Amino acid sequence: MFFASLVPEGYYWARSSKHFDGKLTVVQVSTVFGEDPNYWTLALPGTDQHAMPSDFEIIGPVVLPAEYPMRQAAE
Repeated sequence: MFFASLVPEGYYWARSSKHFDGKLTVVQVSTVFGEDPNYWTLALPGTDQHAMPSDFEIIGPVVLPAEYPMRQAAE
């Protein structure tokens, strides 16, 4: 998957030899350093770290199952 197709704040399945011992993990596209795609990083959920998109092989978007809708906290 090309980085140009990433969506800001989107969640993706990814793999990296530099992070998580190469295991499949979930990352979030972060715009904390700027809205321009040149400044996007990948937030590593469960940590306070960000990584460069080039450090990861993006497998595909995380898709929530339709039978388990995500509920908002106020519901």
